[in-house]
Amino acid sequence: MTRAFVFPGQGAQTIGMGKALAEAYPAAKAVFDEVDEALGEKLSNLIWEGDIADLTLTQNAQPALMATSMAAMRALEAEGVAVTDAAFVAGHSLGEYSALAAAGALSIADTARLLRTRGQAMQSAVPVGEGAMAAILGLDLEAVRAVAEEAAQGEVCQAANDNDPTQVVVSGAKAAVERAAEIAKEKGAKRAVMLPVSAPFHCALMQPAADVMAEALAAVEIKAPAVPLIANVRAEAVSDPDLIRQLLVEQITGSVRWRESVLCMAAQGVTETWEIGAGKALSGMIRKIDRAIAGKAVGTPDDVQNMVKSES
Repeated sequence: MTRAFVFPGQGAQTIGMGKALAEAYPAAKAVFDEVDEALGEKLSNLIWEGDIADLTLTQNAQPALMATSMAAMRALEAEGVAVTDAAFVAGHSLGEYSALAAAGALSIADTARLLRTRGQAMQSAVPVGEGAMAAILGLDLEAVRAVAEEAAQGEVCQAANDNDPTQVVVSGAKAAVERAAEIAKEKGAKRAVMLPVSAPFHCALMQPAADVMAEALAAVEIKAPAVPLIANVRAEAVSDPDLIRQLLVEQITGSVRWRESVLCMAAQGVTETWEIGAGKALSGMIRKIDRAIAGKAVGTPDDVQNMVKSES
């Protein structure tokens, strides 16, 4: 059986995530301590006992989800499961940073600071209320690209996340995205749902954030990951640190090619994915992309124990 470790993106955050891991595994608690120290604040208090509206702020959600994923990874390692037990790592948007931290390409402290910077930069790239995102359900990527092109009318409107065969997310100027939602329904989409996001991620409007991240990423050390990363914007395996740095910048304005990334892993023989961290959203997408891949979630001490038992 060939395995990949996958790491969730924004939207998976919940109050209390990772707390049981930190209580059960000193190595997991150390992750939250390291993130708190790197950011100069008690993000762990917000994650475990705070207000969901505050946790959902992009600048908080991004490092918080990475911390939770790395806590789960450290718990697995404490039980004898190494990242090298996977053939690949991959992550959805910010999850790509978690994947790189898990594979040893980035330090946890650098990853926390990068994600805080990334969250702030993505939030400030477009004034609140001027951008939007919508999930188009029931149309494939090519159909949604055509919808986005028709809806643009001189404004930015792009296919941002190709999540699975039944869901593509569009991103851009608010009016253009609203037009896309209506056009998609006319073209046969089952539903078009405006998403509760604070900015239009993964489209050309994010260029100011890409510029910020190019500078931030240039200042940190990136090592070759212990196992290859399936990169969001290429949907192929990469290991070269300079290329990874470049692709992390491109990812800010580029599409998250999740469906193609899963198909790439399947073509390389992956038959099982472990979703490391909060939630089960990726496992659901993976099931829709390729039913031959078994998706499992690892976010609690019980999950860790169950995985370890399945290994023995």
